[in-house]
Amino acid sequence: MHELSLAQAVIDEIVQLAREHKADKVLKVRVMIGALSGVVKDSFAFGFKAMAMTNEITKGAALVIETPAVPYRCIGCGHEFKTEGGRPDCCPRCGVRDVFPQGGDELLLMQVEME
Repeated sequence: MHELSLAQAVIDEIVQLAREHKADKVLKVRVMIGALSGVVKDSFAFGFKAMAMTNEITKGAALVIETPAVPYRCIGCGHEFKTEGGRPDCCPRCGVRDVFPQGGDELLLMQVEME
């Protein structure tokens, strides 16, 4: 379960940010997890909650996970499009099957609310 180590890395970053800004408490954390990242959102959320409880700064912090649509690019015509579901069978413009993701594998710390 690599989600636990990822959650710990996010907690470490949040604690560092809180210290830099002289904050005593983290209230809310917003992360973006790409659909192609291989990160199981429920496992990450569980790990985040467990790790957050071990530090007074992050204890009780709310976690918001966003999963954006995956951008794809067609090799045939260069058309760029996004999909919410799985890998598309073909380009919606020209029908070519050679479409490749242009992202969707990220895990980004987007926002930290602290006081």
